[in-house]
Amino acid sequence: MTDYFHLSAEPDAIRAVSNLGLAHLGDGVYELMVRSWLVLHGKATSKGLHRATVRYVAAPAQALLVQKILPVLTEEEADVFRRGRNTSPHTVPKAASREEYQAATGLEALFGYLYLQGKTDRLNELFTLMMGA
Repeated sequence: MTDYFHLSAEPDAIRAVSNLGLAHLGDGVYELMVRSWLVLHGKATSKGLHRATVRYVAAPAQALLVQKILPVLTEEEADVFRRGRNTSPHTVPKAASREEYQAATGLEALFGYLYLQGKTDRLNELFTLMMGA
């Protein structure tokens, strides 16, 4: 049985996942981390948790926060981020510019990539840098 909370996918399996597939997975990983952070740090009341989560997971916020980690990415991580960022989106949300949306997609692809590798320590390190926690 696969343990989906503690993955360690084979490199060939990860390479077979598209950039958008990595971003799709990373979006969920990032949102779960944001939700956990908000709850554990008392950053919002129960009524405001959804709104607070949306503020952090929206593309403009992700694009801003990703700037904090770019200087510390390994060459491999930076490459995954660039590939995700350079994926042409079919649509861009009204609340984000194309550049913000692409930066957010790069961040999500990176988080999906690290999650598939089981690199939760690295995910936590990068997330902590982003959130200043």
